[in-house]
Amino acid sequence: MPVADGIKNALAGSSMIRKMFEEGIKLKKLHGAENVFDFSLGNPDVDPPKAFYEVFLKFAKENIKGSHGYMPNAGFPQVREALAKKVCKEQNVNIDGSCIVMSAGAAGGLNTVFKTICNPGDEVIVTKPYFMEYRPYTANHGAKIVEVDTLENFDLDVNAIKGALNEKTAAVLINSPNNPTGKIYPAELLESLASALKEHGEKTGRFPYLVSDEPYREIAFDREVPPVLSCYNESIVVTSYSKSLSLSGERIGFIAVNPQINDKQDLINGLIYATRILGFVNAPALMQRIVASLTEEKIDVSIYAKRKDAFIRVLNEAGIEYLNPEGAFYLFCKAPLRTGEKNADDSAFVDHLKKHLILGVPGSAFGKPGWLRLAYCVDEKIINNSKTAFKNAMDSW
Repeated sequence: MPVADGIKNALAGSSMIRKMFEEGIKLKKLHGAENVFDFSLGNPDVDPPKAFYEVFLKFAKENIKGSHGYMPNAGFPQVREALAKKVCKEQNVNIDGSCIVMSAGAAGGLNTVFKTICNPGDEVIVTKPYFMEYRPYTANHGAKIVEVDTLENFDLDVNAIKGALNEKTAAVLINSPNNPTGKIYPAELLESLASALKEHGEKTGRFPYLVSDEPYREIAFDREVPPVLSCYNESIVVTSYSKSLSLSGERIGFIAVNPQINDKQDLINGLIYATRILGFVNAPALMQRIVASLTEEKIDVSIYAKRKDAFIRVLNEAGIEYLNPEGAFYLFCKAPLRTGEKNADDSAFVDHLKKHLILGVPGSAFGKPGWLRLAYCVDEKIINNSKTAFKNAMDSW
């Protein structure tokens, strides 16, 4: 039998990020890894902190009966309490373990949230550019993405979001620091958005959830990421340790529910039930215990800051414009115009870069044509060695 139509259609337009990553593997075989400048995938290469290995070995050596078996679907109670203390500090709310649900990474957490809050036909508002897998995450549960533009500097356009709100709006989904721009949304914009959502709820009787996807929270340069939970009652934070501890392959994260949220117990029970019936059952047992022991640890963010600065020097010399990121590990760059063009063709420019063995992702893959994303979670040598390739690419463009 053929695969389902929905999957067939999804495969036809599947992730450009993954396609470019796989293209990089082919090019490295042909030309040698040292000659290919792969900035396609946000796969952290910085090692987890030393404490991770120490804690990992400690728990791996334990021989405690039942430690690798089932636990409550929401996670180990002691783990949820430990992470609640972390959330208290980050989000400026008084929260306990009952508001934490452990998840299989942020992707698993977002799917769990949308399964719980979305009815068929509901809408989830996102601002462009955005991580394009948000679209299938919502579609998985009968909802659809509604795109709105950001401001010119990629900050939230609260008026545009207000204009997209309607009776079908289940949630507004934000991501700060943002993938792909590296933008951190300031507190005053979050407060303005919260006011808009409250006003909409008071008019319609349906208060949209504010869902904040925060895997990059701890990768921020020169400023802190403002809290979401303390500015709006109907808020949910989803996060993971893929970036903050460089554990992307371990699939461990959590959902934090605002303790003042309406119908709190129904929502939390729904999240726990969705965790089970989506097939996650529970977050990985060993990783739960490990991250609960590492709440004060994170990777060395200064490494990413140095790489950002090195990449900026390369782009400046090549003459490529970019947004200076405030966090995460991406540079969002303008695709340059060719003579006679009115609109930059980001896909054509990315294809052109590929001829010079440079791999990036077109902005159209994030809903923002005319731009491209370059990930600098790679060795600094690769960034520095790409200088000539970028210069040659621009000279021939």
